[in-house]
Amino acid sequence: MSLRDIAIGAARRHLPRGVRDWVVRQQRRHNLHWLRVGTLRFGDLNRTTPVSPVFGLDRGLPIERYYIERFLHEHRHDVRGRCLEIGDAFYINKFGDGRVTAIDVLHVQAGAPGATIVADLTSAEHVPSDLFDCIIFTQTLQMIYDMQAALRTLHRILKPGGVLLLTSHGISRIGRRLGRDGWGEYWRITTQSAEQLLADTFPGAATQVGSYGNVLTSCCCLHGIVSEEVAQADLDYRDPDYEVIVTLRAQKAGRQAGDR
Repeated sequence: MSLRDIAIGAARRHLPRGVRDWVVRQQRRHNLHWLRVGTLRFGDLNRTTPVSPVFGLDRGLPIERYYIERFLHEHRHDVRGRCLEIGDAFYINKFGDGRVTAIDVLHVQAGAPGATIVADLTSAEHVPSDLFDCIIFTQTLQMIYDMQAALRTLHRILKPGGVLLLTSHGISRIGRRLGRDGWGEYWRITTQSAEQLLADTFPGAATQVGSYGNVLTSCCCLHGIVSEEVAQADLDYRDPDYEVIVTLRAQKAGRQAGDR
């Protein structure tokens, strides 16, 4: 982060709103912007097609995946006991560290390799309640039209005290695969909408909602520029106005004394 960025952040935090508005008016009136209007040079990004059309998977570790893995690393001690992941067990195996006693993989399509549970989370009455200690649910919520129904199912199948670790796109290109299969993307969520979703579907849960990203990594993600091409400090700088990845940790309320 540059000294200019630090100065702008300090001004936003400490200057009264009226003073900030006056400064903006003077910038517009006298073209005092930095960079000045008309002087921008777009360089390699002066293009209407992305650097990578596949999220950067052909170049290295996508920035979205960098953020997802950082979130899971920060909560790796929640990955324990009987665990469920969607599609495959990659992150359970990566972050379980010997705490996992049983692994299940859920897929919506019968016959999917490695799947132990076939279910549509919006209507999954055949999956028993209070089953899992941890559910890893990355980059899937935005692909489900009835998000609330899916979240209610996730809440139901967690054990009391079990933890949901969920990530979803904030700022991103669309991940649909029209013509190849039935997957598509219906939604983009924000931290604000995520908090309301959890309030509606995880009653009494202990919840944490956050995000990763900034304006630089937002632009990089849209182009498929990968984490290896961005400085560590720039990757890790968080600006809440640029939510590249939205994260949710929700711990289901435990049973009360006397409950059976």
